[in-house]
Amino acid sequence: MFCGVDKFKEECGVFGVYLTEEKEIARTVYYGLFALQHRGQESAGMAISSGTDFIVHKDIGLVSEVFTEEFLNTKGFAAIGHVRYSTTGGTRKENAQPLYSKYKLGNIAIAHNGNLVNADIIRELLEEAGVIFQTTIDTEVVLNLIARAAKKGIERAVFDAMQAIKGSYAMLILTDDKLIAVRDPHGIRPLCLGKIDGGYVLASESCALDAVGAEFLRDVEPGEIVIIDKEGIRSLNLIEKTKLETCAFEYIYFARPDSIIDGISVYESRLRAGEELYNEAPVEADIVIGVPDSGTFAAVGFSNASKIPYGIGFVKNKYIGRTFIQPKSEERERAVAIKLNPLKSNIEGKRVVLIDDSIVRGTTMRRLVDLLKKSGAKEVHVRIASPVVAYPCYFGIDTPYRSQLIGANKDIEDISREIGADSLDFLSIDGLLKALNRDGFCLGCFNGTYPVSAPLEADKFQFERKE
Repeated sequence: MFCGVDKFKEECGVFGVYLTEEKEIARTVYYGLFALQHRGQESAGMAISSGTDFIVHKDIGLVSEVFTEEFLNTKGFAAIGHVRYSTTGGTRKENAQPLYSKYKLGNIAIAHNGNLVNADIIRELLEEAGVIFQTTIDTEVVLNLIARAAKKGIERAVFDAMQAIKGSYAMLILTDDKLIAVRDPHGIRPLCLGKIDGGYVLASESCALDAVGAEFLRDVEPGEIVIIDKEGIRSLNLIEKTKLETCAFEYIYFARPDSIIDGISVYESRLRAGEELYNEAPVEADIVIGVPDSGTFAAVGFSNASKIPYGIGFVKNKYIGRTFIQPKSEERERAVAIKLNPLKSNIEGKRVVLIDDSIVRGTTMRRLVDLLKKSGAKEVHVRIASPVVAYPCYFGIDTPYRSQLIGANKDIEDISREIGADSLDFLSIDGLLKALNRDGFCLGCFNGTYPVSAPLEADKFQFERKE
């Protein structure tokens, strides 16, 4: 990401462990969350059950900042963790997850990746019934739905709550004696299951399983409820089987390249996207470069298909991570140069193909093209390894209003002029599906067709909310 200017913001990441005996479980969750840090950098949290005690610790900050060495010695047999980027609710400590509460059956904590499109309606109904909310996030709606149905038992309460909510969710629920995982009926948000010595692991991405030495077993199915307790592991299905529609942006940008989601290698899909991009939009050039790190693998794929040499075009300041202080609007363009600097010896006098994963507003790409030309590039041809982003997302990605999406307001020729490129092209939806090598994806941000109906008050489509 470049200072929040021209990329979709991440979602969140969840990680859970269930062991057959009490161990220093906090350390395992810590490493799992560390592997998922790319999914959210605003806050981190953990809930641990020892059977007799229930410990919750969370705060604003990165995983390495929130948890102390002393806390990592905490023992338990089950735990869940969360890294957050806020898509609903603000950046406040009380909105950090997991959310915790005491209810009729004991202790309960929930960690959620995704977004509920009917949360406001359910929240209003619950408030009218006397429920008091402590946070502004949609996850608390689920917590209250489960608590209100507790007399039916936790498994039935979870099942009933999932019947009421709509949207995207990969959710982990921890009680005194159970770890429960739920994935939305369309599988929009990823969730996988692994086996570790003496127990099981659940995570948003398989790279987190690798980080703790767990063996990947399978992806949690769309609409599946996985229940792990001392009796073992079993599952329930929410409803009749629905079509898998994983968020395509998981493969394009969000997920780590070493993850495998729903049977597809993220790394290989990005290579194929670059190859398809060349097949659809070839160009004569001297060097192919990628925008670090989001365009790197697609650039390698483009180079492989075109036989144009791949090279390093920008040097990234590795000490400026995603925690880089957001600059004032008038400083944003300069901030791009602070994070990325052109490698002049590689691009001077050359025709350059610049590859990135997406364009949202166009501001960063305009600056990057300008940097290359000022560094002596003879031509700059921009190629984007995804279709034109023309619609907002309602399922756990923080996207701008449609009026701010350059692809919703300008055609490709106009965008090319806007960013100062000699040419511009995007991967088609068909090309993206070829790269992903199967059907079954949420493509709403490209074509406006969503697996779940967007909320009626979806003012993102036309106007920016005035507050």
